[in-house]
Amino acid sequence: MENHLELGLDTFGDITIGADGAPLPQAKVLRDVVEQAVLADSLGIDFFGIGEHHRADFAVSAPEILLAAIASRTRTIRLGTAVTVLSSDDPVRVFQRFSTLDAISHGRAEVMLGRGSFTESFPLFGFALADYERLFEEKLDLFAALITRDTVTWSGTTRPPLAQQQVFPRLERGTLKTWVGVGGTPKSVVRAAHYDLPLMLAIIGGDPTRFLPYAELYHRAFAQLDRPVQPIGVHSPGYVAETDQKAREEFWPHYRVMRDRIGRERGWPPMDAQEFEQEIAVGSLYVGAPDTVARKIAATAKGLGLSRFDLKYSAGPLPHDRLMRCIELYGQKVIPAVLELMG
Repeated sequence: MENHLELGLDTFGDITIGADGAPLPQAKVLRDVVEQAVLADSLGIDFFGIGEHHRADFAVSAPEILLAAIASRTRTIRLGTAVTVLSSDDPVRVFQRFSTLDAISHGRAEVMLGRGSFTESFPLFGFALADYERLFEEKLDLFAALITRDTVTWSGTTRPPLAQQQVFPRLERGTLKTWVGVGGTPKSVVRAAHYDLPLMLAIIGGDPTRFLPYAELYHRAFAQLDRPVQPIGVHSPGYVAETDQKAREEFWPHYRVMRDRIGRERGWPPMDAQEFEQEIAVGSLYVGAPDTVARKIAATAKGLGLSRFDLKYSAGPLPHDRLMRCIELYGQKVIPAVLELMG
């Protein structure tokens, strides 16, 4: 099926630094994210996604509240998560929060459901990491029922059962765009197809074309189900500046801080400049001048048959004013160039 390529932005509300080089309070970062979204809307960018985390280096733990604030100050941009950690939440409450967001934004809400690559929410809300798979499988099953039926009967092991239950507010347009965020397991890809949900591939390192087998598997799954295939999207990190050199110089020190902090937690070696350059050249960092970033996005979109590409534009302590300039260049120069390259 032929799709117009949508181009969006994602942020985790990374804790940025101020003019004095000191980290800003989380409250200020949250207000800055609202301003970033307002700018994105004014530039006609298609989508703005906000991640959910429960740790000191990211400010956003309640993305729907932030999205509601953004909805009140924007007109056309679609608003969603990147991702909502469904495993450690209640599907009914997630549905209610997003059906409310959808109402106040006049149908602009989307939700991206995932297990999340961070696990802080599990102990925080009293869930066992040993139940990682079962929690997501059961809760996705319930959520899929909530967005497709007016009354839901459901039972499982991870929450109390529902019997002919209605959940409010109902969706005004009868549907809520619900993506399944996937880090690269075939089972997750097939699961998204089973529930007839669009697929968002989180490609945060390495050659993006290595995900082509997942896109092909997704298409095959829909063919076997005899249903039209749903959209495929990609979420990847990047940064836009006036020149390739300036983009590298501005992005690298802040990206390295974030990458190495997370890497220490996960047993990765520190990132060096050579690996950084490799990720820009042939990997999944979309860093450079507008034309450079546009060519790389278009190549990924064509190679994987995408309907959406979301640039994760925030990176560690990278300051707010530079994030705003990146958004401006993305909206004014990158997006028109990508659409031209896509024909």
